[in-house]
Amino acid sequence: MITAEGFLYYFYETGEFMKGIAVLKRNTDFRRLYRQGKSAVTSTLVVYAMPNRQGTDRLGLTAGKKVGCAVKRNRAKRRLRALFADYAICKASSFEKHLNQYDVIHFDVQWCMMDAGNADQVVEYINHGILQELKEKYGELIPDTVKTAYGAMSYIKAASGNKFVVIIDEWDVLIRDEAQNHKVQEKYIDFLRGMFKGSEPSKYIALAYLTGILPIKKLKTQSALNNFEEFTMLDAGRMAPYVGFTEEEVHDLCDRYGQIYEQVKLWYDGYSLEGYQVYNPKAVVSLMLNGKYKSYWSNTGSYEAIVPLINMNFDGLRAAIIEMMSGAAVDVDVTSFQNDTVSFANRDDVLTYLIHLGYLAYDQDREQVFIPNEEIRHELNNAVKRNKWNEMITFQKESADLLDATLDMDEKAVADGIERIHQEYSSVIQYNDENSLSSVLTIAYLSSMQYYFQPVRELPTGRGFADFVYLPKPEYRTSYPALLVELKWNKSTDTAIEQIWDKKYPDSILEYTGNILLVGINYNKKTKEHECRIEKIKR
Repeated sequence: MITAEGFLYYFYETGEFMKGIAVLKRNTDFRRLYRQGKSAVTSTLVVYAMPNRQGTDRLGLTAGKKVGCAVKRNRAKRRLRALFADYAICKASSFEKHLNQYDVIHFDVQWCMMDAGNADQVVEYINHGILQELKEKYGELIPDTVKTAYGAMSYIKAASGNKFVVIIDEWDVLIRDEAQNHKVQEKYIDFLRGMFKGSEPSKYIALAYLTGILPIKKLKTQSALNNFEEFTMLDAGRMAPYVGFTEEEVHDLCDRYGQIYEQVKLWYDGYSLEGYQVYNPKAVVSLMLNGKYKSYWSNTGSYEAIVPLINMNFDGLRAAIIEMMSGAAVDVDVTSFQNDTVSFANRDDVLTYLIHLGYLAYDQDREQVFIPNEEIRHELNNAVKRNKWNEMITFQKESADLLDATLDMDEKAVADGIERIHQEYSSVIQYNDENSLSSVLTIAYLSSMQYYFQPVRELPTGRGFADFVYLPKPEYRTSYPALLVELKWNKSTDTAIEQIWDKKYPDSILEYTGNILLVGINYNKKTKEHECRIEKIKR
């Protein structure tokens, strides 16, 4: 006599159940079957059956009382719940209350768009699909005159008391991919309004959850769906620790897969959300599985989207991107962005969209935007190269010469190079008197990004803050020294070097075992001349 375990093994491991048979999984399906189906009983087995209109047979397996005592059944339930035991949702007080209590309507707009054939048919395709499934389950409760999914859901709730959970993946595909098709967008927004907005949907929807890149689209001055609570890269709120991997989770993964956490942090960290350092899960998982530090964004659709964006000739956009690629942060106003991909009015709208895409990080307190990590810097650099910006080509050549002079300890050439960059590009990069030298240095060493990680600004040490610290990437540590740079305004390079030694700035990078160059740079405001002094520490 075959056991229950053997029965399940046969069907699931051999794949026999796939031959014209679909799996019945939802509690509502079972309840309807028990209520409306016909049964046949043996000493060990009860079979329920009823016709359907799906074109395929469906099989469901449950454990009845005769299969095992209450103790065994409860043990099985505990094992199922144990799967979620380490997750926050299982610790919620309402977890047991809501578990398996609702029908779930889930669809991916990206997939629906492909199946529908064209964008004009997407709304009809989604509505028809949901309506047909609802009629199969609740046909007797839905009048023939009902033509919309949300209308059917309303009737079902009124007649049975059942509520629904609605999950929509890639909700904003039509907003992004059909940016110029206003007719399709309006039809889609109207459908979402009917589904979610107003007092009636609150009666039949227990929860609605939408995922995408963009916040809810604004029509004129009003949000199309103002009853949703939004969590974005601008303001993640209480969802911050769930946007990506946290530091604790990455530490655990590094221990498990033998990766160096500090290096993972430099490559994939940089998103600070509500006090959490958040990592891109796709990149981290790819690294752990492949063991290679590189950008994992190139094969995504968003990468193709940024190329025309960063080539937009809005005032100051290119300069801002060049500054950020050099390691700086720039001011941004995120309030004017219209949550679409066509209504870009200025530089800040493009930068805001790049924040939502994940290509830029946002400091909510300072209202500044910056490149979060080495992975993103690599992608933006590739995008800029494709557009062959003259500004970038010039910057990179002069910066490369400056880096070579620094590594050769040619103090005069370094001073002359920084002075030339200060004079030539002060009109491109906006400076003020107090921060100009810092801004100049950021741009001046742009080419270092090929060999060095993003410079650490004001790195805390035992007795103060080092202005700039450049650490070479692991593959270049044997041939490139670390750079520890101290800046002075209207003082002297001797003062800069003395401060490095007096405040023990080299102690901040004791874990670094390669050579170190101490670089002191001073700007004389009166003469507008730059000075440089370089010392070498051998290890």
